[in-house]
Amino acid sequence: MFKYIIIVLVLVGLVTSKLDEEKYTTKYDNIDLETILHNDRLLDSYVKCLKDEGPCTVDGKELKDTLPDALQNGCSKCSEKQKEGSRTVINFLVENKKETWDELKQIYDPEGKYEKEYQDIIKKENIQV
Repeated sequence: MFKYIIIVLVLVGLVTSKLDEEKYTTKYDNIDLETILHNDRLLDSYVKCLKDEGPCTVDGKELKDTLPDALQNGCSKCSEKQKEGSRTVINFLVENKKETWDELKQIYDPEGKYEKEYQDIIKKENIQV
């Protein structure tokens, strides 16, 4: 359901790993997204990890490893806080870091599959992708 939105979770460190087959871990749910989004050094570190252009922190690696599953399964294993965080990140990147957003879309949604699949959610959330 929120496949396209979860991309942003990955970008800002709302990293998730499987706690079990039902849900992702919530150990990163209290990450301060605003601090990451407004600190170019921190944000760039996560982006480089996601793009295989730099080293990954432990949480960055979890994020990168979990992203494909979250996209394929509509973020069905995400907590509400993770879904909310993904909307925050998407909006920030689209409005403030469009080039970064486009680069990540090219990596994680090169054919536009998720963007098309979740067009209704994108419109509902008023996200300008």
